[in-house]
Amino acid sequence: MRHQEEITRSAGIVGVITLLSRIMGYARDMVVAYFFGARAETDAFYVAFRIPNLLRRLLAEGSLTVSFIPIFTENLEKKGKEEAKKISDITFTLLLIVLILVSLVGVLLSPFIIKLFASGFKGEIFNLAVNLNRIMFPYILFASLTALSMGILNSLKHFFAPAFSPVIFNIVVIGTVLLIQQNFDLPIFSLAIGVMIGGFIQVAFQIPFLRNRGFLYQFRKNLRHPAVKQIALLMAPQLFGVAVYNLNILVSTQYASNLPEGTVSYLYYSERLIEFPLGIVAVSIATALLPNLSSQASKGELERFRASYSFALRLMLFVMVPALTGLISLRVPICNLLYQRGEFSYEATILTSQALLGYAVGLWAVGGVRITAPTFYAIQDTKSPVKIAFLAFIVNAIFGYILGFTFGLKHTGLALASSISSTFNFFLLFFALSRRMGEIEVKKTLMQVLKITLASLIMGVSAWKISAFYDWSQSGISLEKIGVFLASVLVSVALYFTIAKLLKVEEIGFLFDMIKRKARM
Repeated sequence: MRHQEEITRSAGIVGVITLLSRIMGYARDMVVAYFFGARAETDAFYVAFRIPNLLRRLLAEGSLTVSFIPIFTENLEKKGKEEAKKISDITFTLLLIVLILVSLVGVLLSPFIIKLFASGFKGEIFNLAVNLNRIMFPYILFASLTALSMGILNSLKHFFAPAFSPVIFNIVVIGTVLLIQQNFDLPIFSLAIGVMIGGFIQVAFQIPFLRNRGFLYQFRKNLRHPAVKQIALLMAPQLFGVAVYNLNILVSTQYASNLPEGTVSYLYYSERLIEFPLGIVAVSIATALLPNLSSQASKGELERFRASYSFALRLMLFVMVPALTGLISLRVPICNLLYQRGEFSYEATILTSQALLGYAVGLWAVGGVRITAPTFYAIQDTKSPVKIAFLAFIVNAIFGYILGFTFGLKHTGLALASSISSTFNFFLLFFALSRRMGEIEVKKTLMQVLKITLASLIMGVSAWKISAFYDWSQSGISLEKIGVFLASVLVSVALYFTIAKLLKVEEIGFLFDMIKRKARM
């Protein structure tokens, strides 16, 4: 029970701050949609920005961080702070050298990189994407150093600074666009400059928190250390695994670049909406879970390890299943409220909502993957997720082409293919973990899922019925529009919790009991 409370409390801290970050992220998207809409220029920006983002996941968040945390945590607990500090310094030095070289190569080879990601771009849109990519490619340096800092601070059980830094990033991007976009012949360049300034400030924000805990980075001349070799050995297959994940996005982007103008933007805007519940719930739980699992694995506490994972999975599904139901039921009102103004039309709202439907179907599976994959990293097994990710990539590529082109579903087909691939990925990961670690309370989890699904379906129908009282083709903001939307959300959420309580869903009881204990303190 104590480790469950620790995971829930830590995930709660990350979740609340991440909620603020997501709100600011949507404020940023609203600004972008207002000034730039969903057209060729935004397609060029999102392709150009996606490239350093993917490399960040490949070199930092996706491979280094998940390989670094278990080794760093193990040395911190067994050998002390001084040894852990040495590991973080060497990792920082190596990462900085690699990222500077990668940034230089990326800037020089931007035309080839854009062609690799979006061969459908021609003429002006291709040149614009190349120039935007050259401005933003060094963002990988700032974002990766932020990710390393996040790994260190999270291992030290400090979650505020890493979770809050994206808030600062979004504020800087918004401010930059508002202040300087009118100074460019192509205002979209102001967005690229905002990304770079925001990335630098993200890194700077972590420094005081690292210094206070005695982990401020220092350059190391001697880059040899057994633990660093361990990290490198863990990273090798993980690099391939994340590369497979990035291949998914590369293929989807290639497909999208060969579809009508605006397709890349529709997919981006809908992905951002999917990332909201994922960031608040799945990523927050996974962030809090990995250090706990790493600690339990290093101590050989396999029963607690299984219990922690099983609880985290059920807690994620308790929120993610109603979230996907809500996104499907309210997809048009959500896109209308967030995006439909300025250069963003009602047609763009409908097309974005179609992509949102495709992604939302697999939201629970994406959350499951983000919670299950770290369990393998915690036990220092990076090969299993790689093999499974490669199979999921093949599934995504095949279904993306079939649904997007053969069946003519276009961007909706690409989103559905992603959901099918994520579902396939999760089930294979779950069964592989069960074989590796033993029984993971499957029957108990399935029973909870059935209860959650029933409550979510009733919730979704109520949300859809209430939202139908307004005509969502109208642009802009009005009190009536906001009132209908809030009513549909609040009534349906209250209904979900009520039904979950009546069905005796364990997670809601746990949350309520914990809140009551906190209130008595």
